[in-house]
Amino acid sequence: MSALLEVQALDVYYGEAQALGGVSLEMLKGEITVIVGANGAGKSTLIRTIAGIERARAGRIFFAGRDVTNLDSHEICRLGVGQVAENRQLFPNLTALENLEMGTIARSGHRFKQTLEEVFALFPRLAERRKQLAGTLSGGEQQMLAVGRCLMGRPELMMLDEPSLGLAPKVVQLLLETIQTLNQKGLTVLLVEQNVAASLKIAQRAFVLENGRIILSGTGQGLLHNEAVRRAYLGL
Repeated sequence: MSALLEVQALDVYYGEAQALGGVSLEMLKGEITVIVGANGAGKSTLIRTIAGIERARAGRIFFAGRDVTNLDSHEICRLGVGQVAENRQLFPNLTALENLEMGTIARSGHRFKQTLEEVFALFPRLAERRKQLAGTLSGGEQQMLAVGRCLMGRPELMMLDEPSLGLAPKVVQLLLETIQTLNQKGLTVLLVEQNVAASLKIAQRAFVLENGRIILSGTGQGLLHNEAVRRAYLGL
């Protein structure tokens, strides 16, 4: 089976500081792939580069067989790559419903009413809060809204950057279960997550990023039981 996403020997710099060095990975359609690593390892940079927000100095990125390395972020989004950014980046002075509507801009015409109903079915709390300003929602509700806004564009690949950051354990569990549900419906997911054990448990494929380089890869279960991973990230 051909890869839905393929990253080849990616180098990314901020000025003269190298953030990613020779990063290569691939994802098959229908997989949950997890990227784990310490703070500053380059995880967010990788997602932002795939999304077209950062530019690679070297290497290539292919999505659904198309070279998207030098495309602008709105063009990559239009092709079916959605991103849920770290810290959610909602529009706090817009209502929940208006934030969801913003998710359709890059891919307008994609069955708005049907998709909105699907998002509300997935997150009933958002249906209850649809007229409430996003900035007044709880942290968990804001994360639901960020995921829902991404889903409004009907992506083929959804990338989530630290979605559980600052959330209560019960909300984190609900979020991970939601990601599994979406994946079971056919959505391909790339997940950067601080909760290493929980994320590896739901992943088909996983990569360990350290100092901007991939140092380990394998199945989620394989890395969950890898001694080096357990020592470094699970405190075992």
